[in-house]
Amino acid sequence: MAENLEDLGAAIVAALPAGAVESTSAQRGAELVLQVQRDSLVQTMLALRDACGFEQLMDIAGVDWPNRPLRFEVVYNLLSLSRNRRVTVITATNDVLPVPSICGVWPVATWYEREAWDMYGIVFSGQSDLRRLLTDYGFEGHPLRKDFPLTGHVEVRYDEERKAVVYEPVKLTQDFRSFDFESPWEAMTTLPGDEKVHLNRIEAPKPTEAKP
Repeated sequence: MAENLEDLGAAIVAALPAGAVESTSAQRGAELVLQVQRDSLVQTMLALRDACGFEQLMDIAGVDWPNRPLRFEVVYNLLSLSRNRRVTVITATNDVLPVPSICGVWPVATWYEREAWDMYGIVFSGQSDLRRLLTDYGFEGHPLRKDFPLTGHVEVRYDEERKAVVYEPVKLTQDFRSFDFESPWEAMTTLPGDEKVHLNRIEAPKPTEAKP
């Protein structure tokens, strides 16, 4: 396998069916980025693992572009220890079209796919364990979407009277999103209790010079 990034990208494209890879690019001269068709994702990953030496799946991340028809990018970061190379694979989808799961290629992908579902609502076909991972089972929405409200929808607390966990609409004592920066703290130069730092220190008298 070629070590030059451009040659590496060309070799990967040649190893896959025509049209599987939409584009290739080299970022910062050290990392190859592949934009691939969603339907060719599993085949691409198998080729990268078996033919190209990218043995490890490091992580899977989501990116939300709300103004795009396919608003989500699913980003896969792979590592080749034998060649000391990294490759990033990107595919696009929305909140309806499923992305093929790669848990059959790397079983560890189950954790990352669950996180992407939990945070973004990205659906993975062939993934039998799409449970929430970082939020509560009764959580509403997907908190890393750009259109998710900053305050969330509900707050969770333990009610001592009911002896149970309750869900209630979020109630804030201050609207942080329209903060006017006129808080008295903005003009403070000294915190309470530190007033003494501005007092003039009493200097010890200088010793007088001895007369000859």
